[in-house]
Amino acid sequence: MPDGGTRAGDRLDRLPAPVLVLTAIVSVQIGSAVAKTLFDDLGAAGVTLLRLGLAALLLLVVLRPRVRAWTRAQWEAAVLLGVAMAGMNLVFYLSLRTVPLGVAVTVEFLGPLLLAVAQTRRALDLLWALLAACGVGLLGADPGDGVALGGLVLAFVAGLFWAGYILASARVGRVLPGVDGLAIALAVAALLVLPFGLDGASAVLDRPVLLLAGLAVALLSSVLSYGLELSALRRIPTRVFGVLMSMEPAAAAVAGLVVLGQALGAREVVALALVSLASGGVTLARRDPVPLQPLE
Repeated sequence: MPDGGTRAGDRLDRLPAPVLVLTAIVSVQIGSAVAKTLFDDLGAAGVTLLRLGLAALLLLVVLRPRVRAWTRAQWEAAVLLGVAMAGMNLVFYLSLRTVPLGVAVTVEFLGPLLLAVAQTRRALDLLWALLAACGVGLLGADPGDGVALGGLVLAFVAGLFWAGYILASARVGRVLPGVDGLAIALAVAALLVLPFGLDGASAVLDRPVLLLAGLAVALLSSVLSYGLELSALRRIPTRVFGVLMSMEPAAAAVAGLVVLGQALGAREVVALALVSLASGGVTLARRDPVPLQPLE
């Protein structure tokens, strides 16, 4: 008799892969929007700690990775991925304190986009990068429009960590089977964020309901979204996956509007469209594209 995990996998396999990717995009952005609603109670670092810690705990309990048999190279790969994930998640949540979700994801997307451009080195890709730069330039064109420059810088730094996450994730995929490396990387990331988020996260001791909200963020933004993407990537080329992921900024804008009431102005919408178009263009131009695969 197949176990619950097998039955769940069979059900996912019946769904079209693009549907899984789009569902993952919606899941991670709703998770980010919910996370922002917890900032007043837990702080950005506290929410980051709860998300990473709870996601790590869930995966460690389910997967039970046999780490005693790991080689030094496997441990190094998992630890590097954890470092990238810690920086990516913490800095991104810090940017959300002053920047709307749709804007933050738009700027963050520059990290994977620059990585893709660096790996292709085609003249056309430089034009796509210039288009994306114009889009982001629009976001900082008017200092009085309510978008904090410091928040934009943090979002860009989070994007650089995102690029590092993509490279580290690819290395983990080469040296470790399944998703065991992800479970350990999440644990490493949680430990790195612990000094910054412990004080804020301790609020759950007085208000346990906040722990449930943190669990929802961990499930939406890490466990569910990654599982859906992993299932989809088994059945579609990374080229298709990358194009679908170009819809991430738009999904973030919708989640910000619906969950947080963050309406974007015309300038922000144009910037979002330019960055998404550039991302899709770079992906389509590549013969072997880097999947813009988030875990934030």
